[in-house]
Amino acid sequence: MHAVVKAIFFDVFGTIVDWRKGLTEGLGRGLARFGADIDIPALTGTWVDQIRQEQARAGTSSGSWKASCRTGLEAALRAHAGELPLTERDYETLVRAWERLPAWPDAVPGLRALRREYVIAPCCDAPVSTMTWLAKTAGLPWDIIIGPDITGTRLPDPEHYLASARLLALDPEQIMIVSAHNADLAVARASGFRTGFFSRPREHGPHQEADLAPAEAWDIVAFDLLDLARHLEAALY
Repeated sequence: MHAVVKAIFFDVFGTIVDWRKGLTEGLGRGLARFGADIDIPALTGTWVDQIRQEQARAGTSSGSWKASCRTGLEAALRAHAGELPLTERDYETLVRAWERLPAWPDAVPGLRALRREYVIAPCCDAPVSTMTWLAKTAGLPWDIIIGPDITGTRLPDPEHYLASARLLALDPEQIMIVSAHNADLAVARASGFRTGFFSRPREHGPHQEADLAPAEAWDIVAFDLLDLARHLEAALY
């Protein structure tokens, strides 16, 4: 028999907040004075790809999220805008777009519903500072914020989840990992965590191909976060 779930850890970027919309709007505002010739949606996609490459080169150590964001932004700008006369303040403002992303419409009401019964927390690769300001601007009602600067590691190292569980003095089977990304849940399940999935088919725009459906029979497969809350309320978790 499974232990009763007491806490739920969430992937955030893509699962809880719409990074694509938020970054595109942030870059558009920050670069508006340079004219309309920059393909901002393409710049956004390249920036995210560059951050992933920077993080992959760093391995699973906690590393510096903001340094990866800055380096990735510089590479993306060179690819799509050439050499722009950006100041240090400009770069700081653009990178802080990660702290101003909008929540998906179901996210905040879904989190509030779950928080009545469970401890809820973000558990992703961004540091506590970024997640704190993001929670403030997007209205995310976390009980606690956990980041790689606390756990000392990050995904795909399962120790990121395991160390987060130890912070709450819980066993993995007492925690559900919720993500719109199958890869996150594969790491979680292999480490003994419960798993919850719903798709965000607009995360990567109209041509998204990944994570449109569950890759495995996760413990809960829902339509969105509110639907996942209903599943949890109806099930013996």
